[in-house]
Amino acid sequence: MTDFPERLATAIENRREALISLTQDLIRIPTLNPPGQNYRAICSYLAERLGTAGFEVEMIRAEGAPADSTEYPRWNIIARREGAAPGDCVHFNSHHDVVEVGHGWTVDPFGGEVKDGRVYGRGACDMKGGLATSIIAAEAFIEVCPDFHGAIEISATADEESGGFGGVAYLAEKGYFNPERVQHVIIPEPLNKDRICLGHRGVWWAEIETKGRIAHGSMPFLGDCAVRHMGAVLEEMEATLFPLLASKRTEMPVVPEGAKQSTLNINSIHGGEPVQPEDYTGLPSPCVPDRCKITIDRRFLMEEDLKEVKAEVTALLERVKAERPKFEYEIHDLFEVQPSMADREAPVVKTVAAAIEKVLAKQPDYVVSPGTYDQKHIDRIGKLKNCIAYGPGILDLAHQPDEWVGIQDMIDSANVMALTLAELLTQGDSAN
Repeated sequence: MTDFPERLATAIENRREALISLTQDLIRIPTLNPPGQNYRAICSYLAERLGTAGFEVEMIRAEGAPADSTEYPRWNIIARREGAAPGDCVHFNSHHDVVEVGHGWTVDPFGGEVKDGRVYGRGACDMKGGLATSIIAAEAFIEVCPDFHGAIEISATADEESGGFGGVAYLAEKGYFNPERVQHVIIPEPLNKDRICLGHRGVWWAEIETKGRIAHGSMPFLGDCAVRHMGAVLEEMEATLFPLLASKRTEMPVVPEGAKQSTLNINSIHGGEPVQPEDYTGLPSPCVPDRCKITIDRRFLMEEDLKEVKAEVTALLERVKAERPKFEYEIHDLFEVQPSMADREAPVVKTVAAAIEKVLAKQPDYVVSPGTYDQKHIDRIGKLKNCIAYGPGILDLAHQPDEWVGIQDMIDSANVMALTLAELLTQGDSAN
């Protein structure tokens, strides 16, 4: 008799063309965020696909969530397939939104073109390939193990690319990730098929504004230039804050190497009068800018405390204030997330690790993401720690032109996911 892993592998291989077609179909629905296009369309497509496969489907709009509107409603889908007996629930969560296309493409970003063993398109890697892979893995597992214990859930959620508040955060607040309802979560983000991502660094976004006094540009001595004040802030950052951050290192297995230290990025800077539309042909008015703003993106480590992270920036601004007459500033918090990291001994970690060893004949690498993803909401809001990211795709391709996902990588990852389901949901009986 063919052994169980081979039966699963055969069921997945028999679905190779279905996996390719599903990935193409998902790519061809341009779920651009912002603003949030075609969210209902992709959820309706998945509802029909998963409903046909025997899943009970629920479409959920995140009413009242950030960016939810009549024109761009934030739609999510959760599909659940109950087993033949009680047991744990394994949940695969993927976001369905994609970032802007950008320039430099040599293929149609929403064409789903297949060539050289790859499927191309915006979202192919991040993360519609992972979403398709989890669906194929679940369908193959159910075929081979129809009498499994517990339940399988597959979700496609909104707005991960802009914080996840219209997606996983909303669902977590509604109890969909309660540990009494869901016990194991796998997020098929593109972290490479031989890696298990345990979590991510923390993040604090803030806006710093320096104040000034408006005056005629020909008489700047009658005003107070907010841009010059901001220049002093940036100079102090270069002199003291960036060296301080470079000295901080983490024991978290963050990749790439440069992200094992604390980092700060200045996302944007603007001073003076508002930027005019691109088709405006006039000159700006001659004014001393009375305001200047920067947006900072501070990534911090498990070893750091968020209060101390914020205090470092406040102390920097106070140093500048002590040296510059008329210096005034404000800090506005925009977004903050605590670091998250699953334990290496957590059930889902150990199970996926064993499956990777069986499928790829190697031990997995354990990594932590430099940026956040929806694990933050499952952890902090859902209070569910048994959560990882694992999926096909190469992380470096995310958000790039000519984004692609490898077909064999999806097949291999589907085998890992299906073996994981077998270990967690068969109680040892269906796998014989």
